[in-house]
Amino acid sequence: MPRPRKASDEDVFAATARAMMRLGPGELTLAEIASEAGLTAGALVQRFGSKRELLLRLSAGAVEGNAAFIRGLRAKHRSPLAVLRAYAECLADLAASPAALARNLAYLQIDLTDPDFRKHLLAQAKATRMAMAELLVDAVAEGEVTRDADPRELARVIETTLSGSLLTWAIYRDGAAARWLRDDLDAVLAPYLSKRRRR
Repeated sequence: MPRPRKASDEDVFAATARAMMRLGPGELTLAEIASEAGLTAGALVQRFGSKRELLLRLSAGAVEGNAAFIRGLRAKHRSPLAVLRAYAECLADLAASPAALARNLAYLQIDLTDPDFRKHLLAQAKATRMAMAELLVDAVAEGEVTRDADPRELARVIETTLSGSLLTWAIYRDGAAARWLRDDLDAVLAPYLSKRRRR
């Protein structure tokens, strides 16, 4: 009977994500990931083949991650706009510090330039935008947002705003990143708020 694995693939992916939060691409090694996961580097090679393959598996698994996270937030908040604001605050975790954001941007550079990683990034972005559009459809239906708002177009603008907001926060470093993103999100939403929400 085979011995049970000490850590599931999900445990390894979680450990990898934690390691990536403190180490840049050049510092991230299978040994660091293995230490975080409580395994040996050899065990990771046996299971995934290489660091690249492990990161690709993590990237593939993240395709629905943001969208599922947004839908999970929807179950916790009565207001669709409150969900968007909560998501913006969670996104700000990528910028826990300027150095943390720089590390995340280094991984993004790989996602943008390596075709195998980019296909997962694109799928994740599309799924996330769709989840935001679903929230905005709900916001219109519930009277939080005016009926002349196009949920798909507004989701695109919000997606663009939040991505840019992370970068501008890193430049200005004025207060917490979460507050910076919330303020930018509110500025985008302001023209579309129903009179009831403005009051």
